[in-house]
Amino acid sequence: MNKLLHAIVYLILVAAVAALVFEKSLFDKRSLLSDRNRVMEDYIVRLARTIEKADAPRPMTVPEAKKDVSPIEARQLDTPEMENVLEDYPAQLETANLETFNWDDSATRLQLRQLYFLGPDGQPVPDAANYNKPMTKGKGTMAELMDQLFERAKAQQTALNSTRAALAELRGKLESTVGDYNKLKPELRIAKMTDEELKQKISQLGQEKQTLEEQITKLKSRVEEQTGEITSLKDEVSTAKDETEVAKEENSNLEKKIKQLETLMKQMAQQQNQASGTASAGAVGSAITSLPAGDKGKIVDVNNQLMFCVVEFSDDAMKEMLGPERNGSLPALTLALKRKGFNGPAGEFVGKIRLRQSVSGKNYVIADILGDWSQAKVEKGDAVFSE
Repeated sequence: MNKLLHAIVYLILVAAVAALVFEKSLFDKRSLLSDRNRVMEDYIVRLARTIEKADAPRPMTVPEAKKDVSPIEARQLDTPEMENVLEDYPAQLETANLETFNWDDSATRLQLRQLYFLGPDGQPVPDAANYNKPMTKGKGTMAELMDQLFERAKAQQTALNSTRAALAELRGKLESTVGDYNKLKPELRIAKMTDEELKQKISQLGQEKQTLEEQITKLKSRVEEQTGEITSLKDEVSTAKDETEVAKEENSNLEKKIKQLETLMKQMAQQQNQASGTASAGAVGSAITSLPAGDKGKIVDVNNQLMFCVVEFSDDAMKEMLGPERNGSLPALTLALKRKGFNGPAGEFVGKIRLRQSVSGKNYVIADILGDWSQAKVEKGDAVFSE
């Protein structure tokens, strides 16, 4: 009997040792599960802070970025056709700092720890569809919060995909706009170059116009003088009509001379570079062939293309050429040009000119530029001198 009792005691002792070992193992597992659940709970709370509770509302007004889609034509459009490139743009996707889930409170944390759905009696409600196992879904359970989090995560992913699609569409519109812009740049550069060229041509034409106006003014003075002579000749012709046949023949010759004078005036108005022509009727050629050496005047206007210039002579030089009373005819003299500081093959020597026509009552004389003697282009201010 004692042996049996000893055996039972030993068995109980072994069972107690085994129970102690199992208890120790289960306690470690319980601590592991408790720590793991606490870490998962903390991460769920932190993750919930990144999930938006609701989508941003669509704005009441559509954003505008109007683009001119009218074709480019050579005319001004007061009201071009415009297109809003942001008509279908989901502007609500730009809304930032939307409200997120905040589960970092004791009530929500308790719900995260509630796995089973509890009935009014505080006991888990069996799920008939799942072999009467305790229900894990329903109000007040962890599954309720996790379903909310999951649905909002899907909605946020949908918004993210919509944002990506909107960005891709916007990038396509941007590439199209950049392409149109790049096509316009060469056209604008050409237009700008053309505009600059036109400005230069207008400026050049303005200068030429001014020069021609000055020449026309001078030519008008000559025309007035010639008109006086023509009027005088016409009077003589009118008086000679009643005379003899010899006078009629003289009248015919005078009319021919008048036509020649009119042709000469037209040629003087149209051609700026005209060789020295025949002197007017009654004029006597000058016998002066040279002037005393020294400076005589300066260039006040020049046209190197038409090879003529306007010289302003001193009073003394005009008397030397036309006589003390300045009533003689202009001699066809050849004078030299020089420019102070000019460093050419012949020093300051620039070229030569030949006098062509004087302006009545003034010190201005029109002269031809002699190309054979030209060392450089004639400029305003060049000095005229006699060698």
